[in-house]
Amino acid sequence: MRKDRKYRFGQYHSLGAYKRTVGLISLSQVARKTLELLRPYDLDVVCYDPFVSEEEADKLGVEKVSLEELFAGSDVASLHSPLLPETIGMINGDLLHSMKTNAIFINTARGAIVREEELIEVMKKRSDLTAILDVTHPEPPAEDSPLFDLDNVVVTPHIAGSAGSETERLGAFMLEEAKRYVNGKPLEYRIAKESYAHMT
Repeated sequence: MRKDRKYRFGQYHSLGAYKRTVGLISLSQVARKTLELLRPYDLDVVCYDPFVSEEEADKLGVEKVSLEELFAGSDVASLHSPLLPETIGMINGDLLHSMKTNAIFINTARGAIVREEELIEVMKKRSDLTAILDVTHPEPPAEDSPLFDLDNVVVTPHIAGSAGSETERLGAFMLEEAKRYVNGKPLEYRIAKESYAHMT
């Protein structure tokens, strides 16, 4: 890592996390787990998800907002949306450019949801912003992609769930789920038919 980049990221730690706003784009299963992990940190969490009711959002302790409000008001915007025809290119340059000073955009969903060329242009103009991309489109990026040259963009390989013993973890989850099914117990990872069409 370049020395200047190490210094750049150091500035965010000085901001602290207390009462910062995190925006979750889609309340998918991964986003809900993220929400659970964020709870001890006294953060304000907002969400955008057209498939989640106000009542369900209230139960989860998050405020529903528009996509525009989420990007304009969040210190961290974390993308968890499924790749659907209506979500392709959903995250555009205008949304990214509207982000607060020193805000961070994280994409662990699917690369095609973000208009990558527009993201690159915004990151060139807004050096205060940071984009952390676990997914891109195409994946991996082309070798000459500007994503590799921008100091405020971090690209990580989308392999966490398939690295080493993590595949054994997935197998263990499914084995336990099968045992619950055979024994007539409630399933922990049940997928309702009505929600399947818009899941990640």
